[in-house]
Amino acid sequence: PSLLFSSPTMARPSIAHSHICFTQAIHRTLDLRNLLLGVLCFLSNFWNWVLLLCHGTPVNIIVGSHVWVENQSVAWIDGQVSQINEKDVQVQTSDGKKVTVNLSNIYPKDEDAPAGGVDDMTKLSYLHEPGVLQNLASRYQLNEIYTYTGSILIAINPFQKLPHLYDRHMMEQYKGAPLGELSPHVFAIADAAYRQMINEGKSNSILVSGESGAGKTETTKMLMQYLAYLGGRRSTEGRTVEQQVLELCGTNAAFAKSNPVLEAFGNAKTVRNNNSSRFGKFVEIQFDKNGRISGAAIRTYLLERSRVCQVSDPERNYHCFYLLCAAPQEEVEKYKLGDPKTFHYLNQSSCFELVGVSDAQDYLATRRAMDVVGISEKEQEAIFRVVASVLHLGNLQFAKGKETDSSVLKDDKSKFHLQTVAELLMCDLKDLEDALLKRVMVTPEEVIKRSLDPDAATVSRDGLAKTLYSRLFDWLVDKINNSIGQDPSSKSLIGVLDIYGFESFKTNSFEQFCINFTNEKLQQHFNQHVFKMEQEEYTREEIDWSYIEFVDNKDVLDLIEKKPGGIIALLDEACMFPKSTHETFSQKLYQTFKVHKRFIKPKLSRTDFTIAHYAGEVLYQSDLFLDKNKDYVVPEHQDLLSASKCSFVAGLFPPVAEETTKSAKSSKFSSIGSRFKLQLTSLMETLNSTEPHYIRCVKPNNQLKPAIFENVNILQQLRCGGVLEAIRISCAGYPTRKTFFEFLNRFGLLAPEVLEGNADEKVACKKILENMGLAGAQIGKTKVFLRAGQMAELDARRAQKLATAAKTIQRKVRTHITRKYFLALQKAAICLQSSCRDVLRNELGLLQLTEALESFIHVICVIYVG
Repeated sequence: PSLLFSSPTMARPSIAHSHICFTQAIHRTLDLRNLLLGVLCFLSNFWNWVLLLCHGTPVNIIVGSHVWVENQSVAWIDGQVSQINEKDVQVQTSDGKKVTVNLSNIYPKDEDAPAGGVDDMTKLSYLHEPGVLQNLASRYQLNEIYTYTGSILIAINPFQKLPHLYDRHMMEQYKGAPLGELSPHVFAIADAAYRQMINEGKSNSILVSGESGAGKTETTKMLMQYLAYLGGRRSTEGRTVEQQVLELCGTNAAFAKSNPVLEAFGNAKTVRNNNSSRFGKFVEIQFDKNGRISGAAIRTYLLERSRVCQVSDPERNYHCFYLLCAAPQEEVEKYKLGDPKTFHYLNQSSCFELVGVSDAQDYLATRRAMDVVGISEKEQEAIFRVVASVLHLGNLQFAKGKETDSSVLKDDKSKFHLQTVAELLMCDLKDLEDALLKRVMVTPEEVIKRSLDPDAATVSRDGLAKTLYSRLFDWLVDKINNSIGQDPSSKSLIGVLDIYGFESFKTNSFEQFCINFTNEKLQQHFNQHVFKMEQEEYTREEIDWSYIEFVDNKDVLDLIEKKPGGIIALLDEACMFPKSTHETFSQKLYQTFKVHKRFIKPKLSRTDFTIAHYAGEVLYQSDLFLDKNKDYVVPEHQDLLSASKCSFVAGLFPPVAEETTKSAKSSKFSSIGSRFKLQLTSLMETLNSTEPHYIRCVKPNNQLKPAIFENVNILQQLRCGGVLEAIRISCAGYPTRKTFFEFLNRFGLLAPEVLEGNADEKVACKKILENMGLAGAQIGKTKVFLRAGQMAELDARRAQKLATAAKTIQRKVRTHITRKYFLALQKAAICLQSSCRDVLRNELGLLQLTEALESFIHVICVIYVG
């Protein structure tokens, strides 16, 4: 209303101010002509005020609409349409700028959306990227970190403690509550999985994904905590299975921070996360017929072997190396360790400590955790002998030998570290040196020993270190599984998958290739599940859905895994031939996939290649693909360590039977990629036999601080997590679903005659859709289903209806005020004319004129205020 009284030249005066000013003006002039001109000026200005009061802002169904437009810094920004020229739209954005965009690149904004967002994004009137982003941002500002998209839970890392969300009272609230009845929560997903398993007798799985630092591990802990609460025994002597599960996942009181064993050997600091899991895991929790936990097992995937030897700045190697260097002095001396800065496998980065973390305390916590899971004192001592030997291996340096293409230990320091490695692994010193510096070639006629040059010896050293560490990690996982114990009679399980999310960095190597292959597999599973859920709702609501198309990512998966001719098969083929290099491998890829729409050859590189994944294009550097793909333990390393006098070390490298060796040579090549592909196939078979539930973890900012919501970063994570793909699938069908009451409450004014005397909401909704002529919209049993764009069309017609009504009201009000003004003006004019005649008769009657004018002004001002 205040805008209607504004004028470029005049502000709205008060009654008293107008009265005084005008009286003073009359007293200042004795010229009747000037007096009358002043009166006419006042009347003219007053008439302008009346016109401003009566004139309402026009409402247009296109110009003035609230929309979202793309913005480079915040992804999407809201604004109002100010001008339309065919397909070009000018928008005044909320940051004060004017932008011109194509009509197809803007999205409608729902002005009726709740300020605090909605707890399920399927309730959004406009289910699109900016709407989803705005809804998540609104909820995050209120510390509402969980939001549903149908049955999918989005969890945004708060980067702060929210203990009230996870206490026992909260568990009691969610126990047995139907999904969607209470606020979104990780407990609700766990409860739904448990109830479905109990009621239907079918195994369930919960898939937790997200990028490093998004909160996957913490989310997994909360899931385990709640499942142990539901399936725990109240009176059992000793450590129960569910207690062991909690210890495994670090959720009980004694191990509240994390699981020290798995985290010490499988986690490391990365650029994005100080405690990043560098392996994927699938935890199976088994239940008996009464719904009690009876066993558990853990499967691990894709341990990042290369991190043992190569660390980028400012990241760290695996935690266990730093823990051992911070152990009590007698331990450090026993393993001949010292400052982490003196070890090559650690000093490639400038980061050696973590803020707020004591490696010395974590070392003791890890030792206690090993006691809990049943690792004996002797085994613990052997474990850290292996860890120390890896550090000493990294300090071996080589120089050229006297013979051609041979090498020797560079100096006395290297000889010291070699001696230490031999002592720690309890193997022969000369055999260890030969295993690192020479290779044995067996021919039918003779046995030939070939020396390695310094570069090849370095590769041999790193290969031994990676093999030692990966075998040690596998042993730890097996030990934990044996400690908890599996229940062979269990027919029901709930599996929790915690695995890397989609990755795309400046440098993407074989690890990212495998990780993204995994996510393509999981995305296919996710798409099929979302499509299935859509079909189930359509069937439940008894509407037709047969025409909806489902777009699969099978073409990407075939590109990667198809045999023969996929990337993994071609990589294995390259690894089988000694003369193959990453250049020849890349050229083979270019030749094979030159017309594949998902494979792109970069213009400025002869070895890189790009794959168009579901989450976006990723540029891979192939230079280390062959080395990282080789799942091959050098026979000299195998023979050396299997002969160790330390039974623990020898157990990590059991002797390979001669028959097995011969058959292995004649069989197809074994590689990391092929082995992982088999593991992934097994995992997908398990997941396909369960009822899946999805949790998408999101990292709101890279500063790892609370209350910061970075739109662009989050939007990319939603793409990578398949959330936007799920929305795309929904948009292929009916993205907008409103209950009959909601639909009539919003759009009943479009056909008021339909509502008169009609108590059947379903019939009323149907008639409104018929009157509007919306093709494709359907009426279900409880909801109205609208195709993409139809909500915007209805809102536009609603806005037009309201605009027409507003104009009618404005016209009536304008007529009423104008008539009221005219009558008052007529009355005042008659009064003024009478006074002027008296003045003309008697020039000394100025005082009478003043009184008359004061009376006139009073009447006008009363009308103005009224």
